[in-house]
Amino acid sequence: MSGQACEVWFYHLERSSLEQVLPELLEKTLARGWRALVRTGDPARVDHLDGWLWSYRDDSFLPHGHDGEPMAERQPVLITRGPDNANAAQALFLLDGAEPGDISAFERCVVLFDGRDESALSEARRRWSQFKAVGAPVSYWRQGETRGWEKQA
Repeated sequence: MSGQACEVWFYHLERSSLEQVLPELLEKTLARGWRALVRTGDPARVDHLDGWLWSYRDDSFLPHGHDGEPMAERQPVLITRGPDNANAAQALFLLDGAEPGDISAFERCVVLFDGRDESALSEARRRWSQFKAVGAPVSYWRQGETRGWEKQA
């Protein structure tokens, strides 16, 4: 950790699906030289992402594993439902209402939520308030009219 508090970035998915956005964000994370921990609250999502990240693009894949596999600690991207940071990741990605737990070991926490799902919106608002209340530096990113993300707050 750099000595600063973990930044918390909220990504409001409106035009693209999680399956479209997550690989791009993971690629950028790996390009920084960071490891990523993808935490989900949905057991089916672990299996789905495990397959998806191998085949999401014909010319590429993201090296990854899940926490039930041998040598999970060596994975650059680790998919989990658990609270541990087994691969010593610098970036935590939260999906499906997964609990953040203690984020102090991370440089960045990314909360991805579907803006077309009212319960996901409510959960994101609740999380935003929680992170603000403890003084975490938070940012809100929304998909722009054209491709890309625009920082809103």
